[in-house]
Amino acid sequence: MYIYLSIMQYTPKTKDFFQNVFDVVRLIPKGRVTSYGAIAKYLGTGGSSRMVGWAMNASHGVKPKVPAHRVVNRNGMLSGKAHFETATTMQTLLEKEKIKVQNETVLDFEKLFWDPAVELKF
Repeated sequence: MYIYLSIMQYTPKTKDFFQNVFDVVRLIPKGRVTSYGAIAKYLGTGGSSRMVGWAMNASHGVKPKVPAHRVVNRNGMLSGKAHFETATTMQTLLEKEKIKVQNETVLDFEKLFWDPAVELKF
């Protein structure tokens, strides 16, 4: 953990990447979800979905707020739920947005999927 923090906190490139992730996540509409991989691909770093997950973990308390609960894994599973205040916070936030979750997985994931590469295309 110490190595991870020292690398993540002191690498300007990483800070820029995290900020880019935060900017994309802030654009996800209420009631929609995306995946770590979709964000990474949109940012031109398709193999860095794990880094997107680290950014989501670091986003709690960032201003303006980052709706990290809208980012799930490629199968719609709430894989980041352990990084919220409680084990159920992520699901509760999604359900407040009328997103149904069963067995820690977003129902109708394909229908609710927000792909930044498509939605943010100019």
